[in-house]
Amino acid sequence: MSFADLANPSRFLAFAGRLIPWLAGLTLVLFVAGLALVAGSPADYLQGETVRIMYIHVPAAWLSMLTYAIMAVSALGTLVWRHPLADVAARAAAPIGATFTALALVTGSLWGRPMWGSTYWEWDARLTSVLVLFIMYLGLIALWRTIEDPTRGARAAAILILVGTVNLPIIKFSVDWWNTLHQPASVFRVGGPTIDATMLLPLAAMALAFTALLFTLHMAAMRNEILRRRIRALGLTAAGAVR
Repeated sequence: MSFADLANPSRFLAFAGRLIPWLAGLTLVLFVAGLALVAGSPADYLQGETVRIMYIHVPAAWLSMLTYAIMAVSALGTLVWRHPLADVAARAAAPIGATFTALALVTGSLWGRPMWGSTYWEWDARLTSVLVLFIMYLGLIALWRTIEDPTRGARAAAILILVGTVNLPIIKFSVDWWNTLHQPASVFRVGGPTIDATMLLPLAAMALAFTALLFTLHMAAMRNEILRRRIRALGLTAAGAVR
């Protein structure tokens, strides 16, 4: 089956039905391995055991942006390539991205409190830009639910998604552009990671596990969205026949 074949909703449903169990199994294996590595990792000499929040916070923060990037590509698919499943992919990803962003905000607050003093929140550039990302996710979800016409809703959401991509580099480089409380990049940097291997390996394993979870949830959500649209179409057809 080629990539073009997956543009057909029926073929995509069949493909997703075969792939989702394998993705779920891979996700489970990666989480078991990742959690085992986290359990064996050392405590930080400054942060103590609270450093373990990093193994949830950092992957959640990465995936909050990756999910939005997936939505941006889907938005291009809607506006430029007219791909029949582009809006399905974007709409299915939004609640997942909102959940990862909320998780990043909550765990970041819990992790930051002992590091910053007696506060869970500071209005610095990184935290504020991630909060904006969360609000954008909620706004897009509300937009899809407000506009009943699928075509109009898809185009409006696609335009808003593309406008919102300006926030992604702000999140990424906010710690470099402004003086913030958030620590600078310590994994993806020009000089190489600054994290010791005993912590970097568990972090990489958890990042892979969360990424596998993202694709599993996204595939399942796309399948559910296709089925939801089919049920809606059948309902409209039945209502028209009754008239």
